[in-house]
Amino acid sequence: MNMNLPTVSLTAFLADPTGEEGLRQARLAAESLILTGAVIVADERASKGANDRFLDLFEDYFALGDEELRRDERPEYGYQVGVTLENTEKPKCSSDDECQAIIAQLEAGERPLDLLGHNADPKCRFFHRMSKLPPYTSKFDISEIPNVTPKAFEQDWAGRVDEWGLCMKQAVEGVARMVAAGLGLEEDTFVQAGQYGSHLLAPTATNLDKYGKLNSIFAGFHTDLNFLTIHGQSRYPGLHIWARNNGKRIPVKIPPGCLLVQAGKQIEWMTGGLIKAGFHEVVCTQATLDVMKRRKEENPDRPQIRISSTFFWHLSPDHLLVPVPALQEEAEKRFGQQKEYGEMLVGDQVRKELGLIALMAPE
Repeated sequence: MNMNLPTVSLTAFLADPTGEEGLRQARLAAESLILTGAVIVADERASKGANDRFLDLFEDYFALGDEELRRDERPEYGYQVGVTLENTEKPKCSSDDECQAIIAQLEAGERPLDLLGHNADPKCRFFHRMSKLPPYTSKFDISEIPNVTPKAFEQDWAGRVDEWGLCMKQAVEGVARMVAAGLGLEEDTFVQAGQYGSHLLAPTATNLDKYGKLNSIFAGFHTDLNFLTIHGQSRYPGLHIWARNNGKRIPVKIPPGCLLVQAGKQIEWMTGGLIKAGFHEVVCTQATLDVMKRRKEENPDRPQIRISSTFFWHLSPDHLLVPVPALQEEAEKRFGQQKEYGEMLVGDQVRKELGLIALMAPE
């Protein structure tokens, strides 16, 4: 059971965004993000077949081995296209005082796995950009970075990746519309602000043959730097999120036909803290081990690699991050004084956050 995580119908909202049921779903979605930093979304367009093909593709890709994968690294672009190999990305919370203070406030039984000695995550990633160039000269050239096509998958790589990527993109943009409406804003407020965002299809992989041991950390306790993150179903459990309203650790299970959406730093900034970026971790649990055993028996020839079908949706790099006054007032009314967010261009915010997780050198 997804404690405190309601399932809202994106299908119902899109069918009648200004009608009674559409607005009810929108308010449910917004309230879930306010209270928990996440929401389960039902979208009838998100087919299991497309998700399965995506997971199969990236299980095969990440099974190639480091020597082959290293050809697809692009550290000169802050790893924002191509592959990021294991033990490269560092969880910000392992060295961040504010984050450590948040962990200390949690009840002992609700805390994430201890990051002491956890210098970098054992996960790998592949970033495939799904953004479009703005019709103006941008201060940031990140949208012009070319995507990487792995040599072993040269035939129709983009088509195979985009099948699920476009499904995720249309879903998360629908959620952005729904949440804006649920917050009392114009429906297209967030979508317009993210029209030229540096959106990333970002399948994340953990080699379970190497790291599939009870209580291993796959992705350490952290928040996402973007606006909204959306996930399809993974074949292996292990994702935990923390609800703002009660500080409880929630093991997440995404129902069939549904997607998980999480709040990132950019929506926290725009809402003045009314919605907070959601903390989460991915770890090896007993449930993970149980699925590993079952899949090994049922699919002995398939790689034991946990793939998360993740998509990071961003605001446009040249968009000025500044809280919406009405939402900041609501945040202070409901939760007390919030931190001072100030103003910053999205592109500068992304560069700063990438430096904190060791993916980009500070300028």
